[in-house]
Amino acid sequence: MTADLATSTRTVRDGGDELLTDARLAAAFRADPERFTAVYDRYFRDIYLYAAGRLDTQAGEDIAAETFCTAFASRDRFDPERGALRPWLYGIATNLIARHRRREARHYKALARGGGAVEPAEGGHENGVLSAVAARRMRPELARALRSLNQGERDVLMLVALAQLGHDEIAEALGISYGTVGSRLSRARAKLNKTLAKEDFHG
Repeated sequence: MTADLATSTRTVRDGGDELLTDARLAAAFRADPERFTAVYDRYFRDIYLYAAGRLDTQAGEDIAAETFCTAFASRDRFDPERGALRPWLYGIATNLIARHRRREARHYKALARGGGAVEPAEGGHENGVLSAVAARRMRPELARALRSLNQGERDVLMLVALAQLGHDEIAEALGISYGTVGSRLSRARAKLNKTLAKEDFHG
């Protein structure tokens, strides 16, 4: 997908229910920072679910909030000619998550030990965060397998599984080439398949 096509197809609604392209929205929130709330309204839940799926529900809230604070602070640097809002936001969130590698490892360790997703204290409906990876319940062996991936492989895999981004959007989000996305995803899947095969063999 080209940047022009991404720009023309990524839209958000303003207060008057008018669909805005990323380019028009960027122009709007540069002229009036309060228009950035349309970006928040459109994407906050997606970013939260992604971050919570990789860390936990509390950290998901913190990462999502920080993602939008960072995006707002750097809104003048967003260039719709270079990509769309959605991968831009996921890229910010992924960079923030990278600071929590140990917490992410502990999260998968807990899932592997407990055999299911960590249940939040409140708001259970909003916190079915692992559905794309494990249909609300992550198999312990899958959680263990995810821990075997390096950071780059895990970033790509989770942007596919949790965020449901395409290869082109992941390339935009992470600032890597389309080919690198494919190679990292291929390695991640091979590692997962190998680890899961061993788990199945050993019961």
